[in-house]
Amino acid sequence: MSDRPVVTRIAPSPTGSMHIGTARTALFNWLYARHTGGRFLLRIEDTDRERSTEAAVQVIFEGLAWLGLEPDAPPVFQAARAERHREAVDMLLARGEAYRDYMTPEELEAERETARAEGRVVRSPWRDLSPNDAPDRPFVVRLKSPQTGETLVADQVKGDIRFQNKDLDDLILLRTDGSPTYNLAVVVDDHDMGITHVIRGDDHLNNAARQTLIYQALGWEVPIWAHLPLIHGPDGAKLSKRHGAQAVSEFDAMGYLPEAMRNYLARLGWGHGDDEIFSDDQAISWFDIADVVSAPSRLDWAKLNHLNNHYIRQAAPERLTSLVAAIHESRGRATPAAQLAVLERTIPLVRDGAKTMLELADATVFVLDQRPLQMPEKAASLLSGETPPRLARLKARLVEAADWSVPALEGLIRGFAESEGVGIGKFGPALRMCLAGGAPAPDLAGALVALGREESLARLDDALSRAA
Repeated sequence: MSDRPVVTRIAPSPTGSMHIGTARTALFNWLYARHTGGRFLLRIEDTDRERSTEAAVQVIFEGLAWLGLEPDAPPVFQAARAERHREAVDMLLARGEAYRDYMTPEELEAERETARAEGRVVRSPWRDLSPNDAPDRPFVVRLKSPQTGETLVADQVKGDIRFQNKDLDDLILLRTDGSPTYNLAVVVDDHDMGITHVIRGDDHLNNAARQTLIYQALGWEVPIWAHLPLIHGPDGAKLSKRHGAQAVSEFDAMGYLPEAMRNYLARLGWGHGDDEIFSDDQAISWFDIADVVSAPSRLDWAKLNHLNNHYIRQAAPERLTSLVAAIHESRGRATPAAQLAVLERTIPLVRDGAKTMLELADATVFVLDQRPLQMPEKAASLLSGETPPRLARLKARLVEAADWSVPALEGLIRGFAESEGVGIGKFGPALRMCLAGGAPAPDLAGALVALGREESLARLDDALSRAA
């Protein structure tokens, strides 16, 4: 290919949710464009008018936006370009590279049976007949594919793949209703958009041979091909619903951060040495499509959870607060401004153990619960015997605490246990129950800091009054 600037594209069909495989393909196109200083474009392949919906188009836009993969130009809609596709077919007809095929459905079926019996592809008799003999009936337009030699697909991932031309039929370019077929539309659109590198799933590998023939027939430069291996489930089988989430929106709803997904998806089929965690800038600097492996990748939930935990621990508390508040509100728990401040104070104390944003939200429920807390049945056994008066003495120490920080409160609790001649285990579970009411909570000092002095002491008073 010439030294044109790199232009890549993602071309999803708006017929459903945005699959994780499409997201990985988009990421690799985006990375390669950024790595080479090129452009990343979006085309909506909406020619299936019955299944394409505006809602599905929005799913694509939202999925790419959530992943942080914004295209460098407004999207191209394939259906709006049908006239341009037909113009390309007219060019092929004028060049003698295509022909009108007037076979009836019955004639086509008979030719298929003969071709199967002879072990060859379908060839229409109209390929070599004069257009002057054309009958007055519907026709399709077919590409006049070469019947000898081979077509080379020099793939950046798969290597050189050779297709024998005798095994490639004269594919249909225009249907009887004049509508363009997929392979034609893709070639014309990629050419007009200036696409230099077609990076897509390897389920399109056979299409690359057919599309190469269309490029050559039109006298256009063939793009560089790169066909990515599929993503399999943890068991090595093709990814399906039984493996869990498949759509980008599902990963969002399950509490994964977009930067974690970018990092994780980049490692599905590509890598940089032993580096597991890397920034977008590092990925852009390192990424080369030629380094993608040809074997299928496996979805590994443990690795994804590990990465997500890393990015949760790295994220700004105010951002996590906004995300956690949205999760609480989706569960029917409002978070007014005063509680947002409490959440922001709590999140740094509980996020280290959270693998997803849902887990982080779960870990902050205790600070949002309103007094008096609803206590589980086991609270009665914990708040019995010597424990209530011991907690009353601890409360007196807490009232006098000058420093309400985690280190200071950890020291206060240890010192109190020593003064009582017992281990923290003798009163720690009961104290946690008083503070969190059985909900998940951080260590004791962390829970006290998260709640704040006033709320902590008030919850202790509530629990002790019940135990009296």
